[in-house]
Amino acid sequence: MQDAHWILMFEGSKYAERLPIGLEKVIRTVTPETVKQFYQKWYHLQNMAVVAVGDFSDTKSVVELIRAHFGQKVSISGPPPVIPDFPVPSHEEPRFSCFVESEAAGSAVMISCKIPVDEMRTVKDYRDSLAEAMFHCALNQRFFKISRRKDPPYFSCSSAADALVRPIKAYIMTSSCRERGTIEALESMLMEVARVRLHGFSEREISIVRALMMSEIESAYLERDQMQSTSLRDEYLQHFFRKEPVVGIEYEAQLQKTLLPYISPAEVSKFAVNFCTTCSCVIKIVEPRACATIEDLKASVLKVNALEEEKKISPWDDEHVPEEIVIDKPNPGSIVQHSDFPSIGVTELLLSNGMRICYKCTDFLDDQVIFTGFSYGGLSELSEDEYISCSMGSTISGEIGVYGYKPSVLMDMLAGKRAEVGTKVGAYMRTFSGDCSPTDLETALQLVYLLFTTNVEPRDEEVKIVMQMAEEAIRAQERDPYTVFANRVREVNYGNSYFFRPIRISDLRKVDPIRACKYFSDCFKDPSTFTVVIVGNIDPSVSLPLILQYLGGIPRPAELVLQFNRDDLKGLPFKFPATIVREVVRSPMVEAQCSVQLAFPVVLKNMSMMEEIHYVGFLSKLLETKIMQVLRFKHGQIYSVNVSVFLGGNKPSRTGDVRGDISVNFSCDPDISSKLVDLALEELMYLQNHGPSDEDVSTILEIEQRAHENGLQENYYWLDRILRSYQSRAYFGDVSASFKIQDEGRTKVRKALTPSTVQLALQRILPFPCKKQYTAVILMPQLSHLKLLKSLLQLRSDGFSRDAKILAGAAGAVVLAVSLWRYSRSTLNS
Repeated sequence: MQDAHWILMFEGSKYAERLPIGLEKVIRTVTPETVKQFYQKWYHLQNMAVVAVGDFSDTKSVVELIRAHFGQKVSISGPPPVIPDFPVPSHEEPRFSCFVESEAAGSAVMISCKIPVDEMRTVKDYRDSLAEAMFHCALNQRFFKISRRKDPPYFSCSSAADALVRPIKAYIMTSSCRERGTIEALESMLMEVARVRLHGFSEREISIVRALMMSEIESAYLERDQMQSTSLRDEYLQHFFRKEPVVGIEYEAQLQKTLLPYISPAEVSKFAVNFCTTCSCVIKIVEPRACATIEDLKASVLKVNALEEEKKISPWDDEHVPEEIVIDKPNPGSIVQHSDFPSIGVTELLLSNGMRICYKCTDFLDDQVIFTGFSYGGLSELSEDEYISCSMGSTISGEIGVYGYKPSVLMDMLAGKRAEVGTKVGAYMRTFSGDCSPTDLETALQLVYLLFTTNVEPRDEEVKIVMQMAEEAIRAQERDPYTVFANRVREVNYGNSYFFRPIRISDLRKVDPIRACKYFSDCFKDPSTFTVVIVGNIDPSVSLPLILQYLGGIPRPAELVLQFNRDDLKGLPFKFPATIVREVVRSPMVEAQCSVQLAFPVVLKNMSMMEEIHYVGFLSKLLETKIMQVLRFKHGQIYSVNVSVFLGGNKPSRTGDVRGDISVNFSCDPDISSKLVDLALEELMYLQNHGPSDEDVSTILEIEQRAHENGLQENYYWLDRILRSYQSRAYFGDVSASFKIQDEGRTKVRKALTPSTVQLALQRILPFPCKKQYTAVILMPQLSHLKLLKSLLQLRSDGFSRDAKILAGAAGAVVLAVSLWRYSRSTLNS
C-alpha cells in the first residue's frame, strides 16, 4: 500500500521507480566487484565529516585523535562525481487513490501537497519557519476541537510538514475516522484549510500558539546545560548535510522571544495556500472494506472548492475559555508529621487530610518536576457484572473531562504552561502522574485538586463519541492478526477469566456510563488513601505552600471511599498451564508473517524475594543475549529477540510467593518457526545444565551497572525507586529502610553472580528442565484449502494430533472474537 502511494506521489521522477535505499534483489545478487566499484566512486573524504559530542575533559585531545586517525587518509580515486539532482515534477490536477486494506487499523484519509524545500540561511528564513510551525500548531488545535464535537467527522486529525526527498517537502494532513466515514472526513479537512484561507486565524488562536512555542523554547533554554549529546550532534549533521546554521540554544531562544510577538495571524494564515488541491496534491483514503470511490473523492474536492470560491464558508466559532483553572482557592491543609530520610535525600510529610507526601530535590534537569500518587485497590475488587462498565470509566471520563472542563477547553487554558497530569486505574492500584516545569507546579497541583473534587457526569454526546471510537477500535483489532495472536497468548497463559478476556462489541452495549463515571470519580476521591512522590527541581520554600494548598486542601470525605488494605486485596484469577502447550494461531494476512512467543512460568519464593527479583532481571537479559546469538548470529533467521518478565498479575500482598512468567518473543519466516522454538529451548536447556560463561556474566553485570549509573542522574529513575520502596514488601512505615533493603538485595546479587549461581537460579526460578513446562504460541498465515488439506494429511501421517486439531479448527472457520484490550501488562504492573 505504501509502495503504491509512493509511486503516485513521485510519478514522473526517479523516486517513483524505486526508493532511495535501493532494491532487495540488488542486495541478494550484487557481486563483490560491484560493491567495491560503488565504494570507490562515492566514498570520498571531501564528502565526509566526523562529529564528536560528549563529556570530554579536553576537546583539543579529541581533535588530535581525529586528525591522527583520519588526517593521513587519501581518497582511492580522483575528485568525487557531482551528486545528481532528481527533480520531482509538480502537477495542478490532484491525484487520487482508494486503498482497501483488510488488516487496516481503521479508515483513514491522507492529503499531501508537495512544495520545494526551504533553505535556512537568514533570520528571515528562521522567522518564516516559526510562522509555518505556528500554522500547523493552530490548525491542529482546531482539528482537536472538531474531533470532540457532537458527531465528529473524524476521531483524530493532524497536520505537519515533512521533508520527503532532497528537492521537496510535503504538507500532510492525516485523519482516522469511522468506517464509511472517509468522504465526510475528507470534506471536513479540506473545509478547514479553506476556512483559514478565507478568514484566517484569530488573534486569540495565534496568542495561544505563541504561548505554547514560547514555553517550549524556555524549557529548552533552561536545560541547555543538560542537553543530550545526540541532540547537539544532530544539529551539526544538519549543518553538514543541509548547511543549516548552528547558532546555539541561547541565541535561538533570544531570537524566538524577539520574533514570536511580531508574527501576525495574517502571516501565519498565508501558509494555508500550500494545502490547495492545485498544489501538487495527492489524496489517499484507506478502508478495510471498499466504500468510497475515486469519483467520490473528486466530487468532494469540487464541492469544497466551489464553496470557497463563492465564499460560503463561515468563520471559525471558538469556545469560551475561563481565565482561572481553580476559581475558588481551597483552604490550605497542615503538616501533622514531618520526617527526613537523609540517606536517600527525601522528606516525608503527612498532611491533615491524611495524604502522604514524599519529595526529593534534584538538579538533573532545571525545568522538570515529576510526581506520582498511588492508592491500593483497583479493578480486581470488582465483580464480573461491574467490571465491563467500570473498566470503561477512565475512557469515558477522559472524554468528558476529569478536571471539570472539556478537554478542548482545558487545552486552551493550559496554553503556554508546561503541566500535564494523567490517571490510570489498574488491577490493584489507582494512580495519577504529572510532569511540569517548576514555574508551572501550581498549575499541575491545581489539576490534581480538580481531579479529586470533580464529579464526572456523563453527557450523551461525549459517551456516543467514546463508544463509536471503542467500537471502531474493536472492529479494527478483529482484522488485525497480531491482536488475534496476543489474545490467544493471554488466554493460553492466564486462562479465560473475565479480567483477561478482551472486551467485545456485545460487552460495549452493556456499559452503564453513569456507573462508569461514578466509579472513576470514586477512584480519586479520598486523599487519605494516597501516597504522592514528587521528584525534580523543587524549591521547598515555594513548593510547600502550593502542596499544602492544593493537595492538603483536598477535602476528606465524611465516609471512607475505596479504602483497602494491600494485604487483603482480591488476586486476579490466573494460572499458567501445568503441562506443555504448543499451538499455532492461523489468521488471514495480506503478506505472510510469523510471530512467536515462548513462555515459562516463574515462581519467586517469599523468603528470598528481594534477591530473586534481581536474579529475574539478570536472567532475562542473559536469555535475550544468548538466544539472540543463536537465532540471529549463528543461524541468521531473526532480526531481534525480546525477553520480558511479567509479575504484574500478583496482588501487592506482603506475604506469599510471587508467580509470573518469562517470555521470549521474535518474528521469523513462518516455515521455520517451530524449528526456532526448538533451538531457543535447546539454548535454555544448555544454560540450565552447563551455565553461562564468565564473559556472559560480566557482560550482563556491565549492562546493568551502566543502566544503574545512568539512572542515578535521572528524575524518573528516582521516582520509580522511591515508589517501589513504598510498594515493597519490606515497607512498614520507613521508606529509607525499605529502599536500603532493596539496594542491599541488588548489591548482594551482583556480588554473588557467577556462572554457577546463574545456573542455579535458572534451575530454581524456571521449570527444570525447561522442556517440561512451557507454552509456545505461533502466529501463522491462514492456509488455502488445498494447503490446509495437505498439512492435515502430513500431520496425520507424522502423528501430530494436537496441531492437526488446531488446523482442522482453522479449516472449519472458527472465528476468534477479538477486541479492545485496554489493561495490558503495563496496566497490570500497576
